[in-house]
Amino acid sequence: MSRRNKAIRRPLPPDPRYDSQTVSKFVNAIMVEGKKSLAERVFYKAMDLIEERTGQPGVTVFKQAVSNAKPAVEVKSRRVGGASLQVPVEVRPERRTALAMRWIIQYSRARSEKSMSERLAAELILASKGEGNTIKKKEDTHKMAEANRAFAHYRW
Repeated sequence: MSRRNKAIRRPLPPDPRYDSQTVSKFVNAIMVEGKKSLAERVFYKAMDLIEERTGQPGVTVFKQAVSNAKPAVEVKSRRVGGASLQVPVEVRPERRTALAMRWIIQYSRARSEKSMSERLAAELILASKGEGNTIKKKEDTHKMAEANRAFAHYRW
């Protein structure tokens, strides 16, 4: 067991436009090489595009997309008697959000639209409707956990 103190979690300041910590966390996840202003520009442009395309407030579409992409269970590898088993475990709430954001950004980057804000907007719209690669990833994760339910008693 570690003798060090537990790391204290510092509160994340909310973003300036929507006053939301979730948005702030998402912008930080988009950010590459410390370019936060560029990440903010990409996100806010995507929100404007979403409002233009759907007629709904961009933040509600964003929050709906993130909540649709949150996985409930995932599999973790566990060594048992020389064999590596995929053991299904429930996902902590904080990790759920982090995974959903990571998947949305990952599949946005893989899309073929011209700019990152267009890709992000398209992926968020699809995810909010319960479609797209992000949702497929979540369902695959759930299927994997369901298929390995027999090993659930190896949870730790």
